[in-house]
Amino acid sequence: MAVDESFLNYVKDQLSEIGEFQAKKMFGGVGFFKEGIMFGMLGGAVFRLRVDDTNKPDFEAKGMKPYSSKTKKKGMPYYEVPVEVLEDKDILKTWALKAFEVAKKHKK
Repeated sequence: MAVDESFLNYVKDQLSEIGEFQAKKMFGGVGFFKEGIMFGMLGGAVFRLRVDDTNKPDFEAKGMKPYSSKTKKKGMPYYEVPVEVLEDKDILKTWALKAFEVAKKHKK
């Protein structure tokens, strides 16, 4: 799945409020890392954040569904970020930092 470079640049700019992070190309997409921990991913033109029971209700309240891979039978702990969240840097900062905390908590 190819990544749209202009969308990648947009997402990186929108995330600028969370402090230092890295975007690394991987598996045909892009992983977003903070302190070496992956908290988000971009595939094609879809940006997703890491979830667990603490932040999943935020995504579900906006009608978002979990990411599922065609090659894996179970879903992955990432949900698509709603457009209205992605477009608002302040709200996105809150959601992204929550996703980072979730990722830290579940780091193996």
